[in-house]
Amino acid sequence: MINMQKIHVTVLGAGLGGMSAAISLAAHPQFKVTLIEKNEHLGGKLNVLEKDGFSFDLGPSILTMPHIFERLFAMHGKELKDVMTFVPVRPHWRNIFEDGTIIDLAESIDKMTTSDKVSADDLSDLRRFFDYTKHIHDFTDQVYFKNQIETPLQSLKVYPWHRIIKDSDMFKTMDQAVRHHIKNPYLIDIMNYFIKYVGSSPYDAPAVLNVLPYVQWTYDLWYVKDGMFGLSKGLEKLIRSLDIKVMTTTEVKAIEKEGETITGLVLKDDTVIKTDLLVSNMEVIPFYEKISREEPKRIKGIKAKYGPACSGFALHLGVDQPYEILRHHNFFFSNDSKQNFDNIFHNHRLSKDPTIYLVAPMKTDPSQGPKGTEIIKILPHIPVIDKDHPFTDEAYHTYREHVLDKLERMGLHDLRKHIVTEELWVPETIEEMYYSNQGSIYGVISDKQKNLGFKTPKKSPFYQNLYFVGGSVNPGGGMPMVVLSGQQVVEQILRDKRFQGPKS
Repeated sequence: MINMQKIHVTVLGAGLGGMSAAISLAAHPQFKVTLIEKNEHLGGKLNVLEKDGFSFDLGPSILTMPHIFERLFAMHGKELKDVMTFVPVRPHWRNIFEDGTIIDLAESIDKMTTSDKVSADDLSDLRRFFDYTKHIHDFTDQVYFKNQIETPLQSLKVYPWHRIIKDSDMFKTMDQAVRHHIKNPYLIDIMNYFIKYVGSSPYDAPAVLNVLPYVQWTYDLWYVKDGMFGLSKGLEKLIRSLDIKVMTTTEVKAIEKEGETITGLVLKDDTVIKTDLLVSNMEVIPFYEKISREEPKRIKGIKAKYGPACSGFALHLGVDQPYEILRHHNFFFSNDSKQNFDNIFHNHRLSKDPTIYLVAPMKTDPSQGPKGTEIIKILPHIPVIDKDHPFTDEAYHTYREHVLDKLERMGLHDLRKHIVTEELWVPETIEEMYYSNQGSIYGVISDKQKNLGFKTPKKSPFYQNLYFVGGSVNPGGGMPMVVLSGQQVVEQILRDKRFQGPKS
């Protein structure tokens, strides 16, 4: 153990991963924790905007696996329910297709009987698919969660080698596995779009990502009463009650180091914060490029294997009337899902016919806007920033028109006429606010050929006292996984004898 009374740990970035790491570290008395955030708020991409009487949740909108959040409070003898309330969302979401077909994804397969487009045979297919996803879950639970495996090769240490290929369905993509179990083309699109949680393509991602529908159906889908930003406020309240030093509006520009050890962080005003251990919630590649300033050839392999997931075109609208067709979560599907995904991940194009994720939170929580109005958050996935061929303002404007055209013809009649207030975030906005890799909103892409769905390992290969949390590391993107990464990283840190506390 380091020869000092307390081990000074600095957590760089107060996104959900950083907040989780700070809370988990504070449960161990040997650590003195400082949490540094460049923005004014804690929560990272979990952000909020109050505008013209509307409360817009700017970040994540879908919440599963509440028990992972509850652990953070339990480790300090507190209860999550004392600071926030989780409300189940019904239905989970509505799926709308160009031919007028509407299928609601219910909280269980047995309740999906409201559409004449879903037959008894289709429900049987879904049940078989669910059984398949349970096998995938049992594999991921053993590998990703219980044993925190960081690379495919390490899986051999904790899982029988002769079962890995079958139990992970290793040779299929997500889409191929879905089509193996399901015949209904509408349900294929719906199951494939669970990939939204990690911002990748089902045609490229490994079949192991089919764990996502199992997780949602098993742990349900939730909303935080009074807005999703309440999750950040609840975690901040917990942090403020602990022995954690919080520094907001504090930007880090560089590190100080001695060999392979980081000794301090250099702030924008040239102040130096000394540290024994650094946990970065800043994504891996931006950290190496902007903060530790590695030579490009040193991180070339990491960039090739763990590239960015997609970005998003986040259009937040306040409108002066509700739309009956909408539910809390909605998907307006492209006529050609394969083409849409190819445009995002291979062609670097803004689709004329995108699949659109749309959130209408006032269906569950009317308090988020004036009476008789509607909040409509529109979030189609789009390519990340290509520095050599960036999209112009004109291209984004044209894309906005395509999105609104699609929504108006698919049931949101005269939407443009009813807009009272508007806020737009594009990849450049996201990159500037959060220093995410090329404006990614989901961390690292899941790609069968490049990484088999694994993200960057949490322990840095370059510095012996640097760890990472968040969507760019295992177990991956999405709020529960990001929070879990903060809990797991502390378990990894404690395996290092230098950072262990006194034996009880």
